[in-house]
Amino acid sequence: MELVALRTFQTVVEEGGILAASRKLNTVQSNVTGRIRRLEEELGTELFFRKGRGLELAPSGRVLLDYARRMLLLERQTSAAVRLVGENTGELRIGAMETFAALHLPSALKAVRAAHPGMDLRVATNTSAELTDKVLTHKLDCAFIAGPVVHPELSFTELVVEELVQICAVGASPLRQPLILFREGCAYRSRAIAWQRVTGHAVADAMEFGTLEGILGCVAVGLGWTLMPRRVVEQSPHAADLVIEALPADIARVPTGMITLRDAPPMSALTTLSQAVANAAAPRS
Repeated sequence: MELVALRTFQTVVEEGGILAASRKLNTVQSNVTGRIRRLEEELGTELFFRKGRGLELAPSGRVLLDYARRMLLLERQTSAAVRLVGENTGELRIGAMETFAALHLPSALKAVRAAHPGMDLRVATNTSAELTDKVLTHKLDCAFIAGPVVHPELSFTELVVEELVQICAVGASPLRQPLILFREGCAYRSRAIAWQRVTGHAVADAMEFGTLEGILGCVAVGLGWTLMPRRVVEQSPHAADLVIEALPADIARVPTGMITLRDAPPMSALTTLSQAVANAAAPRS
């Protein structure tokens, strides 16, 4: 029984059909159909009931789906373990929110590079929601997101508590300006919208940007207001053009940390990374 056939079978189930699965797997429909047919011939049973153009999982298919998921998980764990042999070779795939990447990652990555010189580091930025999905689907080894995080498949290690502040341009009034936000899935976005409702801003409109610099630059020239970690604002080239206002603790305090899969093999490089972030964020005596 080939793993590629099990992966194809699982994708057909999860995507709801042959066509959708072929797109997900970046292959032609005939390849998907052929793999499913060979799997059924090998097992001597039908895995799906064919209903017109649709498919319905047969009882034997439901049994196979459970085992397929376990076998594919074991394959990923095996691959990760082999990939990290020696802890000084292999690849570490890291995800982070843009604000976190700007504040904390450079020094932390330097520490990982020093402790694991042969490790190939890959970094991607995205929203907390997108990063969580990529960890769950094994596309990232870890991600730094805003918490708290409660998920049966994830471990969350709190490393720093960010302080969100309200910012607008010097001389501007946030009450008369639109909110400027990261795209859907950003943890700060929901807090900003909640704060907008609480304070009764006269303008309920919002603008979306995909980059940290884009948001700060637009706020600095008076196009709108937003919430942003205090340290990001204070270190920004636009800091002199911005007014910072403190927020109530329930809005301002954002626990932020690293998520990993609970069943992932241990990686000393991840320990180095999280410790470096925590050490850099710790208050100086």
